[in-house]
Amino acid sequence: MFELKWKNKSLDLSSPVVMGILNLTPDSFYDGGKNKGLNNAIQCAEKMIDEGAAIVDIGAVSTKPNATEVSVEEEWDRLKDVLKHLRVNFPDTILSVDTYRASIARRAADFGTDMINDISGGQFDDLMFATIAELQLPYVMMHIQGTPANMQESPAYNDVVREVNAFFKTQLSKLTLLGVTKNIILDPGFGFGKTVGHNYELLRRFSEFKKLGYPLLAGLSRKSMINKVLGIQADDALNGTAVLNTIALLNGANILRVHDVKEAVEAINLLKNIQYPILNVES
Repeated sequence: MFELKWKNKSLDLSSPVVMGILNLTPDSFYDGGKNKGLNNAIQCAEKMIDEGAAIVDIGAVSTKPNATEVSVEEEWDRLKDVLKHLRVNFPDTILSVDTYRASIARRAADFGTDMINDISGGQFDDLMFATIAELQLPYVMMHIQGTPANMQESPAYNDVVREVNAFFKTQLSKLTLLGVTKNIILDPGFGFGKTVGHNYELLRRFSEFKKLGYPLLAGLSRKSMINKVLGIQADDALNGTAVLNTIALLNGANILRVHDVKEAVEAINLLKNIQYPILNVES
């Protein structure tokens, strides 16, 4: 059983929860430009919260392959007004910021952010781990091979699960030296420096990461590992996402990071009846 506790908040992960994706970018792979402008972004966040998202993950830099580089100031300009509005109007919702920059993490914390979601797992900014140790906020450590600019050029592993696991152990030891041993969430990084085959191997053996003793996040939503297998586009990948999310849950995922909150919440609720059958439901 996992429970994250920080400051005056907590997040119970004894049952899986949903992290809704709020992209503020013009070029994200699925919903780039959808949330342009404060009103659109707020409406999207409100919809996800109404549908049952425990966490809203706000990103202002696209990390798809070959994404355009964005300056620190531009990233913050995209984030600050949305963060301020959501913090005031949804005080009980866990707000996460998707950034690999320590300076953005610090500014976001000043605006009341609860969690930092770092796609680089501490690799892209040497100050990130020290910043997390100072802020004492929950931290999502994701694995990536390479950078968004080159990660899909020729990803190679001898054993992808073993090597991602080794990466986690190395980075966790660095955090331990800084006194950070709790409130860490591990994400193997589906699609980040992996082939389709690597992604399905990670999903097949997802439960192996449970041995590290930390909550696990699965980010499978509408990704190319679905689209390439089925010969579809991201717009048509909701059913495929639901299938892979279900597999991830069965293999121990504690958090589903998704574009479509309602369907992910439904998957979790249906799977609960395998573990805890409802006895008085009409047939």
